[in-house]
Amino acid sequence: MNNTVKKPGMFATMFSGIKTQDKVNFARNLAVGIKSGMSIIDVLKMLIKQSSKEFSVVIQRLIDDVSNGQLLAQAMGRYNYIFGDFFISIVKVGESSGNLSNSLIYLAQELKKQKDLKGKVKSALVYPAILMCATVGIIVFLTLFVFPKILPIFQGMGTELPFTTRSILWFMTFLKSYWMYAIAGIAGLFVGYKAIVRVHSVRFKMDHLALKMPYISKITRQLALANLTRSLNILLKSGMTITDALVIARDTFNNYYYREQIDKMNEHVKRGGSLSRFLDSRPDLFPPMFTGMIQVGETTGNLQENLLYLSEYYESEVDEMLKNMTAVIEPVMLLFMGVAVGYIALSIITPIYKVTQGIS
Repeated sequence: MNNTVKKPGMFATMFSGIKTQDKVNFARNLAVGIKSGMSIIDVLKMLIKQSSKEFSVVIQRLIDDVSNGQLLAQAMGRYNYIFGDFFISIVKVGESSGNLSNSLIYLAQELKKQKDLKGKVKSALVYPAILMCATVGIIVFLTLFVFPKILPIFQGMGTELPFTTRSILWFMTFLKSYWMYAIAGIAGLFVGYKAIVRVHSVRFKMDHLALKMPYISKITRQLALANLTRSLNILLKSGMTITDALVIARDTFNNYYYREQIDKMNEHVKRGGSLSRFLDSRPDLFPPMFTGMIQVGETTGNLQENLLYLSEYYESEVDEMLKNMTAVIEPVMLLFMGVAVGYIALSIITPIYKVTQGIS
């Protein structure tokens, strides 16, 4: 049997069908099975029946590799694009320490928290997205269905059309003549954006810019700190050293600028410096309260407990900020919707008013 797995490209990875919840269930059920005394292979065989079609293929290949003498973490390494460094490292530490079941439970909890946090961010954007779709739908309906039926009346009466009406007429003509090019252009922009953000230097500058923009910078910073503290807490709890934990935690960041800072932080710690001293040198990225809690944790030996407290604190801060963001975006979107629909309505009503004035 050929077990060679070709790493998929960008689109294959995006649409692999293996969701975060699948990995949460996998880690939790594997932990429960191992804790009950079952062998890893027996648990994996049981999990095949509980998993999606795509994930069951991966689990079957894990069974094949483990049956051939590989460790589970080693077998997962071939599917790094599915599990990620964080997942595989926790499994590796668990196997090395002989405490795999507990490591998997910690892992399942962490993955669920990451999933919940991403879900909250997406939920905060749902209502603005609905308003935007409604606005576009109304504009398209008025422009393509209502406006064409009224326009011949104005043209037949020789009424001079106002600027608003002429601009809508130009837009309709453009869409009728070049709609295929417009769709192709939008698709090209989407694909081009996806390709360009994969360039490290471009992504780095974009993420750095996000940390300078009002309000967005605060959300980005709170998300990064919540992510860092959660990851370090679970990695240290699994038995990793602080330097190894920083290497793995770095790859869980979506922000490339923060990734670079974690690399510098790790080099600083390797040279014998304290974590808190490096944090203190970057107050723009790591607030004094954050640095102070880390310093107390290092001094008292309670770093894990303080990391847990900080992760819960910043998660609550993110929740509050997302609620406030929704409250701010809602009136802005309603205003945009009113202006857009009002512009279309004005382009229809103004000629009608001119016609009635002429008849009078």
